[in-house]
Amino acid sequence: MKRTLPMVAAVTFLFSLVLFLSGGFDYFELKAYDIYCRYLNPATSSDNIVIVKIDQQSLDAMSKQAVKWPWPRQVYAPMVEYMSEADAVFIDILYTESSSYGVDDDKMFADAVKRADNVYIALFLSAESAKQVSEAEEAFIRRIALRDNAQVFKTFNSAVPPIEELMAAAKGAGNVNISPDKDGIYRKIPMFFQLRGHTIPYFSLAYLIDKKIADIAGGRLFVRGIEVPGISPLLRYSTRKDPYTTIPANDILQSYLSVSQSEKPLINKDFFKGKTVFIGLTAAGLYDLKPTPISSISTGIHIHAATFDNLINGGFIKHPGKIYVVVPMFFLSLFAVFCVLRRHSLLNNIGALAASVVTVIAATAVLFRNSIYIDVIPLLTADVMSFIAALAYSYASEGKQRLFLKTVFSQYMDKKIADHILKNPELLRPGGTTMNVVVFFADIAGFTTISEMQTAQETAIMLHGVMSELTEVIIGYGGVVDKYIGDCIMAFWGAPVVSEKDELNSCSASVNCLRALDKVNSEFKGKGFPNISLRIGMHKGDVIAGNMGSNRLYNFTVIGDTVNLASRLESVNKYFKTKIIVSEEILSGTNDLFLSRELALIEVKGKSIPTKIFEVMGFISDADNDKKILAGRYTDAMRLFKEGKWQESADILEELLTLYPTDGPSGVLLKRVKNLLAAASPPLTNDWIIVKMTEK
Repeated sequence: MKRTLPMVAAVTFLFSLVLFLSGGFDYFELKAYDIYCRYLNPATSSDNIVIVKIDQQSLDAMSKQAVKWPWPRQVYAPMVEYMSEADAVFIDILYTESSSYGVDDDKMFADAVKRADNVYIALFLSAESAKQVSEAEEAFIRRIALRDNAQVFKTFNSAVPPIEELMAAAKGAGNVNISPDKDGIYRKIPMFFQLRGHTIPYFSLAYLIDKKIADIAGGRLFVRGIEVPGISPLLRYSTRKDPYTTIPANDILQSYLSVSQSEKPLINKDFFKGKTVFIGLTAAGLYDLKPTPISSISTGIHIHAATFDNLINGGFIKHPGKIYVVVPMFFLSLFAVFCVLRRHSLLNNIGALAASVVTVIAATAVLFRNSIYIDVIPLLTADVMSFIAALAYSYASEGKQRLFLKTVFSQYMDKKIADHILKNPELLRPGGTTMNVVVFFADIAGFTTISEMQTAQETAIMLHGVMSELTEVIIGYGGVVDKYIGDCIMAFWGAPVVSEKDELNSCSASVNCLRALDKVNSEFKGKGFPNISLRIGMHKGDVIAGNMGSNRLYNFTVIGDTVNLASRLESVNKYFKTKIIVSEEILSGTNDLFLSRELALIEVKGKSIPTKIFEVMGFISDADNDKKILAGRYTDAMRLFKEGKWQESADILEELLTLYPTDGPSGVLLKRVKNLLAAASPPLTNDWIIVKMTEK
């Protein structure tokens, strides 16, 4: 087998490798990258970047002045003039047609751009076939094209140029036609594009090249001597809600107007000195919404600002080649095999798998914080698949005999006991151990009468339906089903596995058994079967737990006085007309989560030591006001009864029976009180407080 396991790991490694190289992980990898961005990207950003947004507020303000969208070009002129001291102003708005307000409108805007001498405009490259190109457009393309050769991301066939006035006036231009990843999210920004033999830079990159901040060497881009990773690098977005100073366009216009009227402006003109400004559309109706890994609602101008931030501050995320993923995948597969060969405990192997997964995530997270992203999905897949395959093969080959024994045992006993015996084979020896357990008995009330009303087959169907539901509830709360005795089911908690919540789990199971019975009765009603009622009794105490069978037949069970008393408590429900009766030993371990009331101090037949018993009425959290009032007032009556204030107790009980005439415990207690009141003389001993049960 030691030779086979490495082969299994090799197969899983190769399978993962094929998926990785064929792009099978691409979608999931993009989502993993987004998670890393949201939780690991820094919340810092450049203070020198300003976004002037044409938002809904600005549109509404201009609309009140009877200026509708699209605005006249002359509206932008004062904005450009007011920001003329900025290092650069990037306008991410396409002015591809002459203004509908006339030639003078375009000229006013172009003159302002010319005077500012810091404005870079957007150029939209297109994949459509080139139409006739004007001399002005060709001259403009040659002016903004790079002289150095660079590795281009994509070749375009044509351009949608701005109007001639802006082509002549703008300081420079760059392409703004960027595409998202397959899922529509913008994670990468290409730096260079090809157009009719010319290399066109990305939008804001044109400014950096003009200022000699960026240069091209060997076809690669360098900014301040640091190489930008790849021709379409991954952006690192800030996790701040508003990473850059953002100003509504209307505030700029109002500030310009205030200065022209010698009033104090909202924003001083010198605020823009030394800053880089991006002007763009952010209003939802202007259709420039672009989702990013950080936000599902972002805009193109925010992406351009983040790209510029990455360029000047070296913030791009490096994405190393596939070899840096393949090699770790191989070693993770070997690690999985090594763990399975060295560890034969399922728990230890699962722990090793969890540790390796955490290590992969932690290592890639640390690298991401240091601007390096290693594909994490192929690593996790190779790791998990190798572990699962190796574990499956190991347990399939080594555990055949174990599985056989478990299958055989499970035919005769609860799965929990079977698992425990397989781990502790010494329990197969005859005899037992003294353990403190909760013993549970549930019996169908009046089953003899019910069975006489049905055919044998119908009775068997009813019994099977009830026992199946009760068994699922008991096992669901950690109980062990011991045996079925006709219409009775016996179970226990605390053996062979001990839990600190045995009392809580057993009471929860009891309440939910009654709920499950409601479901069964609903189904029975549709089949014409009679309604089923259930009585449950439980007690906790010492028992002998172990193999009480024979040499031929194994039987793990519990025996002792505790079992007998639990069975008697189930029968006591008949006397009190209740459904769940438990001893004080059980109720004391339930953390007061159940609504209950003391029934009596009883002395069952065959026992001389009395036992205090309680009715469990349900979960306190689910109890309605009526049930809480009944329990509270009954408890008051019980307290007065034990204090010897029998008449006061009787008054409360008679009041309760008026409100709740079918309440069995109130009727039983009232009968006891009246007997004491009718007695010729008070009792000479305390035996009056004990109920002696004469029947089993």
